[in-house]
Amino acid sequence: MKPPIVLTIAGSDSSGGAGIQADLKTIAAHGCYGMSALTALTAQNTRCVTAIHVPPAAFLTQQLAAVLTDFPPDAVKIGMLPDADCVRAVASALRNVSAPIVLDPVMVATSGASLSEDSAVNAMIAELFPLAALITPNITEAECLSKLHISSEEDMLRAAKALPCPVLLKGGHLGCATDLLLADGREIWLRGEYLPCGETHGTGCTLSSAVACNLAMGHSMEESVRRAKLWLTDLLRRKPDFNVPNGPLQIYNARE
Repeated sequence: MKPPIVLTIAGSDSSGGAGIQADLKTIAAHGCYGMSALTALTAQNTRCVTAIHVPPAAFLTQQLAAVLTDFPPDAVKIGMLPDADCVRAVASALRNVSAPIVLDPVMVATSGASLSEDSAVNAMIAELFPLAALITPNITEAECLSKLHISSEEDMLRAAKALPCPVLLKGGHLGCATDLLLADGREIWLRGEYLPCGETHGTGCTLSSAVACNLAMGHSMEESVRRAKLWLTDLLRRKPDFNVPNGPLQIYNARE
C-alpha cells in the first residue's frame, strides 16, 4: 500500500535538530513518505547560527516543480522562508495543491538568530496565509504577526483571532503547556503536562511536521493536533541529555 506522502519545504539545520532534518525524521517516524524542497542552508549548532546561504528562488521553484509533478503530496509542511522571493516561489507552486498545508512561521532560531527578513514575513501573511490549513506560531511569532502583546490566555485568544487563518498558538513561552487551536469556527484549549526540561531545539519543526503527518493520514484537524501534541510531550519526556545549551530531541517511531 502507498504510504501517505508529506512534502516539507524548509531550511537545512546542519546540527540535525531542527529544520528539514527534524521534519524528515518526524515524517519517517509516522510511517509517511517524505519529500523535501530546501529554502536555505544554515551553518548552525545548538548554540548559534553562524551562516545562512539562500539558493536562488528559481532553484526552489525547480525543486518544487520536480516533486509536485511526480508525487502529489497528501500534506505539506512549510518552515523557514528566508526572503520574500522564496515566499512567492512557494506560494506560486502550492496555489493549485489540494493537500492541507501546515505553515510554521519560523522567524528566529532558539539561539536567537534571525531566520527571516521582515519582507518575508509580510509576504508570508499576504501570499501563504490564505493557502494554509493551519499556522503554528509560538508566542513570540504570534506577537510579531498580530502586533499584540501576549502574556495571558486572554491575550492568546485575542492574538489568534487577529490572524486571518486557522491557528495553533503554542503557549510554551508563557511557561505552560496550554495551546490554543482556533479552527473551523471553534476555540479549543489543549492543556497538557508542562515538562521543565530546559531550552530545546527543533520542537516547533517537529510539532508542525507531526500535525501534517496526521492530516496526511486522514485525521481531522483537531485530532491531528491532539495526536501531535501528545507525541511531542512524550519526546520531551524522553529528551536525551546532550549537555548542550538548547538540546535537540531524539525522535522515535510514533506508532510505538
